[in-house]
Amino acid sequence: MTSTQTAGFETVALDTALRPAELVGREWLTDGYVRIRVAGEALVGFSAPGADDHVRLFFAPAGAGVPGTAEEWREFPSREYTPLNADARAGWVEFDFVIHGDGPGSAWAAQAPIGAGVAVAGPRRSNAVAGEPDAWFLAGDETAVPAITRFLRARRPGTPARVIVEVAPENELIPIPADPASEVTVVVRGDRSLADALAALGADDRPAGAVLGYVAAEAGVVPVARDLLLDRWGLPAEAVITKGYWRRD
Repeated sequence: MTSTQTAGFETVALDTALRPAELVGREWLTDGYVRIRVAGEALVGFSAPGADDHVRLFFAPAGAGVPGTAEEWREFPSREYTPLNADARAGWVEFDFVIHGDGPGSAWAAQAPIGAGVAVAGPRRSNAVAGEPDAWFLAGDETAVPAITRFLRARRPGTPARVIVEVAPENELIPIPADPASEVTVVVRGDRSLADALAALGADDRPAGAVLGYVAAEAGVVPVARDLLLDRWGLPAEAVITKGYWRRD
């Protein structure tokens, strides 16, 4: 049966604010993946309605005083992250970090003492879902898991979802929501790659009906994802989001 459903993504502008906060909690989910909670009065009313919204976190170096202005905060190291959980009334937000190398975000998430200063700026815009998709296709690496998790939570109950996530060996047990309507494949880096998994999918693998597709990972995966979603599966451009969250080397 041919679906009459239509679905797509619409960009919605949001009011941007920079909100000072502090680190109040840390939970190691795997040896290379940690969930941190930041909180503060300025986070009361915080909103990130889209599943793949990004905010910029500014990290106060150890021993540095807490800035009094947004301009001073912006002098500190910063990176972009997807909010995973938030309580706008209580004034806290949680983020998941991939621990790798010596980047400022990774080092702060792993080592900063409880009480360390941080500021949350944004999000500037959201990709809102318009319509009701018949199915979802969600793929990425560890950096995309917060957005994939939020898409899975937000979808209409019972809507099929195909999920492919590439992870490092130490992150094989990274938490990803699962239910009877979702099919989750975890690809362990080194044995196979996300690009390989996407390239292996053909026209017959396309879910039926109106499909929303989201793929976010290392920048080199984006062309492979677009070839699958736009060319082999023929999804309309407004039903597809592909993002290079980071670049190798």
